[in-house]
Amino acid sequence: MNSIKYILLLIAFVLLGCNNDKKESPLPSSTERKNELVQLSKAQFENAKMELGSLSEQPFVQTIQSTGVIDVPPENIAVISSFSGGYVKNTPLIIGDKVTKGQRLVTIENPEFITLQQNYLETSGQLSYLKSEFERQKTMLEENITSQKSFLKAESEYKTALARNTSLRKNLQMLNINPASVERGNIVSQADVFSPIDGNVTQVFVNTGTYVSPADKIMEIMNTDHIHLELKVFEKDLLQLKKDQELLFSVPEASKEVFNGKIHLVGTTINPTTRIATVHGHIAEKDERNFTPGMFVDAGIITGTENHLALPEEAIVELEGKHFVLLLNERNKDGFDFIPIEVKVGPTHNGFTVVENAVQFKADSVFLTKGGFVLLQIESAGGHGQ
Repeated sequence: MNSIKYILLLIAFVLLGCNNDKKESPLPSSTERKNELVQLSKAQFENAKMELGSLSEQPFVQTIQSTGVIDVPPENIAVISSFSGGYVKNTPLIIGDKVTKGQRLVTIENPEFITLQQNYLETSGQLSYLKSEFERQKTMLEENITSQKSFLKAESEYKTALARNTSLRKNLQMLNINPASVERGNIVSQADVFSPIDGNVTQVFVNTGTYVSPADKIMEIMNTDHIHLELKVFEKDLLQLKKDQELLFSVPEASKEVFNGKIHLVGTTINPTTRIATVHGHIAEKDERNFTPGMFVDAGIITGTENHLALPEEAIVELEGKHFVLLLNERNKDGFDFIPIEVKVGPTHNGFTVVENAVQFKADSVFLTKGGFVLLQIESAGGHGQ
């Protein structure tokens, strides 16, 4: 009766005598696999740098699963608008451009800016006379030369002009028009809008010639120097969370790599419809530069650890939708005999995978833990009877 033996499809093994003329058979069923031996010579074992190992207790984290996004603090996002309506005269920036605080972003033009400056100059000119008249009336009142009514009138006119002048000055400053320059006769029809923060342009809502009102958005600037996680957690898990708990997260659309972070704030309100709260997490400083705001993340918040019997991740292979390990059956001068055993697996952490049915093995059971087991193939061989 011909036996079926398993041969690791490694280049070293092919050189040792794999017959390329033979036709490979399909993978056997899970039931057949349990009863077959995988035979390896010492040379094969050593050439593939294989290793043996046993089940060991390993710490596995207990986590609360959540999802969320990469975000930035509200103070790191600036929506730019104008304090007064007008036509966009110049907008030199496009999405992605880097800007610094105080840099000119866009120029707005409006004939009303001229009227505003004219009114400011008029009130400034009146103010000098009205102040002088007020002080004169005050002196005369003290000497009983003028009436109380004349003094109050002069006082009212002066203070009214002073308030109007101060208001117009503030309006000019909000439009980034220098009042001192206006007082020197430099009247302009344009006003510049400057960036309030360092960052990058993320959105531009206008073109040259667009009319904008004070309520209209011109562009958006975002500073990504500090990014964080905004996670959604169900109400039932909220009491297990606290500040500074570690978390692990990944960006499934970009990479399988796992990154580290910590909880910074746990939300104090719950959405009445979804029963979900928001958790604010900080990303480890070394990883911050890898992310872009808006990225979707899967996260696990670590609430504790628990020991489980586990094997190195490489010791377990998935075939036909099931997981197998190679249990050492016999070790002799010629090599090794292994038995493929189906196992149920749990989570993986720090390179180890939980074996949920570990009780079926003896305490001194030995397994193939390293050596290309995932490349197992089957070759029919003749001339070897049992």
